Amino acid sequence: MIWLSENLDCFIAELSSSKVENSTSDPVYLLGVLPPEQISGRLKSLSGTTDSMYVSHETIYKSLYIQTRNVFREELKKHLRTRRMFRHARSHRITKRGQIVEAVPIHDRPKEVESREVTGHWEGDLLVGTTTSAIATVVERKSRFTLLCKLSDKKSGSVVSSLTSQMTKLPVSVLKSLTWDRGQEMSAHKTFSSDTKISVYFCDPSSPWQRGTNENTNGLLRQYFPRGKNLAVFSQHDLDKIAEKLNNRPRKILGFRTPSEVFEEALH
Repeated sequence: MIWLSENLDCFIAELSSSKVENSTSDPVYLLGVLPPEQISGRLKSLSGTTDSMYVSHETIYKSLYIQTRNVFREELKKHLRTRRMFRHARSHRITKRGQIVEAVPIHDRPKEVESREVTGHWEGDLLVGTTTSAIATVVERKSRFTLLCKLSDKKSGSVVSSLTSQMTKLPVSVLKSLTWDRGQEMSAHKTFSSDTKISVYFCDPSSPWQRGTNENTNGLLRQYFPRGKNLAVFSQHDLDKIAEKLNNRPRKILGFRTPSEVFEEALH
């Protein structure tokens, strides 16, 4: 949930004048109960070609944050799922992670990735347990089909090798692109692309919402992999079994079909 700041008063007033028959589709109602990205997407679907009825999730975020220091007000923060006090601009860089050579930015991805109309575009990151243990998670954007990859360590060579081994078990028709965080674990992305023919795109620094499907899936996976647990104890067979459970769980966003069912459709 979020509350709106005074900066959106004019926008709310315009929405309030619209005629909406069903309260659950009411733009004003949506502004009161949904996260910014869901608000933006829902308003776009409701507004059709009316640009004045649409606002981006970035505009909503900016309106909610105190502009001087980007400190999120306490009464608003408690309504966000992540409850973070700080939000950085896209230009913000965390120097300790270093720079990835020849990284292709997310803004250069094909437009079909954003639409989720085509199967084969993936998002990925590491799910960390103890300081030294992690697994790689990759999620297909359209179907939410998930792969889990065992890692011997968090070095780029190990991550790329495991991703390549697991992803190339799938048909090439569903291996089009991979969007990754800015972590150094994917610094060997050119080797990965050469071996798999999968294009790799990198999110802006400190912008996990740009691979929101993977973030949400990692949240679900915490049921099996609590923070602080040594993930090195899980074999690849163990990870495959857990991924199978997740892929056969009906999902509301898929019309209560399972990720496996939606993914299978693309293979035929």
